Amino acid sequence: MKTLTKTEAEEKIQEFFQNLKNKTPEEIKKIKKLAMHYNIKLKDKRKLFCKKCYSNKLKIKRIKNKIKTIQCQNCGYVGRWICQMR
Repeated sequence: MKTLTKTEAEEKIQEFFQNLKNKTPEEIKKIKKLAMHYNIKLKDKRKLFCKKCYSNKLKIKRIKNKIKTIQCQNCGYVGRWICQMR
């Protein structure tokens, strides 16, 4: 594997998340591992896929008291995030 610079890795990650709907869980796992290797923060992009199975099939269950509840359609994992209301 060719070594990348940190900026090249950031560009590759940005390009990857432009079209996330066509990606497989294996591809998402590889790009997350690349981000971890170069110490790149995914920030809000990490909320676009399941933390357990890396699937991008998430469904918003509800928003209550500034907490967004999302459920994975693949494995059933329920994630909760504080959402910033503006």
